[in-house]
Amino acid sequence: MPINEGLHATDPLKFRDRKKYSDRLRETQEKTGHLDAVETGIGKLDGLPVALGVMEFQFIGGSMGSVVGEKLTRLIEHATRERLPAIIVCSSGGARMQEGMLSLMQMAKVSGALERHREARLLYIPILTHPTTGGVTASFAMLGDIIIAEPKATVAFTGGRVIEQTLREKLPENYQTSEYSFAHGFVDAIVPRTQLKKTLAQLISLHQPQPLLARSEFDALDSSDSHAVPAQTHAFKLSP
Repeated sequence: MPINEGLHATDPLKFRDRKKYSDRLRETQEKTGHLDAVETGIGKLDGLPVALGVMEFQFIGGSMGSVVGEKLTRLIEHATRERLPAIIVCSSGGARMQEGMLSLMQMAKVSGALERHREARLLYIPILTHPTTGGVTASFAMLGDIIIAEPKATVAFTGGRVIEQTLREKLPENYQTSEYSFAHGFVDAIVPRTQLKKTLAQLISLHQPQPLLARSEFDALDSSDSHAVPAQTHAFKLSP
């Protein structure tokens, strides 16, 4: 079930490069059929309820603007309220330059929502597809409890040529790939797309939140058996 699907970007900075940002937005919306670079919703994966966000690279390079940040934040907040695991499929060139600082703010906003989700002891899994770069990598793509990447995906913050020109060093051949990230501990698993559904269902089933014990239940359990171990506590603009 889609949620917050009516949000769409405005042009607060009146930005223009080769064309007006407002024109670029309208043309991309018509081309892709999406209002912005992410779709969010609530559904079931092998019968398990999940909160899901999926980024669309064809929408201005999957760039993260105000709408992407707002939709993901609302999704995570909904997941926290309803005690759901959250999954975000990442595919992005990074922050959207046409929105300037308003875009960069989304890194902190989504990260803050994820921290509250984590404090509730709920599971968050980002899936890094090709490419996952820039401000997305520097925020919610790398904040997962379990980080999954697809084979041979580009995972980076900034471009390899920029790094080489800055450091004046040649980078390793497979640098900025999911395999390199896995070998150096930044990614927990590399999973082909054909195996993602099965893998995600297994992970979510293993991390189902346990109901919180009422204080009276905890006291009763504690007094009846001093050796008993209590159950683990887990805790813009709208279109008309």
